[in-house]
Amino acid sequence: MPTSTLQASSTIRFRFKSILWISLGLTALFVFITSEVLLIADYPMYHAYRLQVIADRGLLIPHTLAGTLALLIGPINFSSRIRERYISFHRILGYVYLISVFVGAFTGIALASGRPGLPGTSMQAAAWIVCTTAAVITARNRQITQHRRWMARSYAVTFTFVSSRVLNLSPRYWSHLGDSLSAVGVIAFTLASLLIVDLGLDWRELTNRSA
Repeated sequence: MPTSTLQASSTIRFRFKSILWISLGLTALFVFITSEVLLIADYPMYHAYRLQVIADRGLLIPHTLAGTLALLIGPINFSSRIRERYISFHRILGYVYLISVFVGAFTGIALASGRPGLPGTSMQAAAWIVCTTAAVITARNRQITQHRRWMARSYAVTFTFVSSRVLNLSPRYWSHLGDSLSAVGVIAFTLASLLIVDLGLDWRELTNRSA
């Protein structure tokens, strides 16, 4: 392949990744402000939502910290430059990400225990653990291409903790679904995220006809 073609392809990938991460970052910031900060600030002091958050703080704090850590590590470990120059740092962050996923998954299940959202949370946690574990196994077996694919799937599940909260801006949506059907919404978000990632990973094969 000519050098100019390689350079053009590299530039396109760089621009695409830049746009992708900026978009994801802005979405996360938007959700954090509108779905967390404003909602908590708008509720009266003794509103049921506030009281529930306070009651759940023992699990909610490690769950939130683990999820946030996984969310922040993802873009760093997907960076080709950091991976190539600081491979040891990449591996350390990978193991921190793994621990964060397990802590976030199991505390999430514990938080949902006894509540209507347990089936959706359990499915989401299972997908999170399976994808992340597969990513670690393929990395240890030096199957780098498969490792990257599984990490992309794992991070897609990680980001559902942001993307699923976009609908918090529409109270009618959640009130119409109810607590039981909201679990179906979580499952749908998780499956859709995994499907979108796989379509993106196989986009060339889907759009190019072999000679």
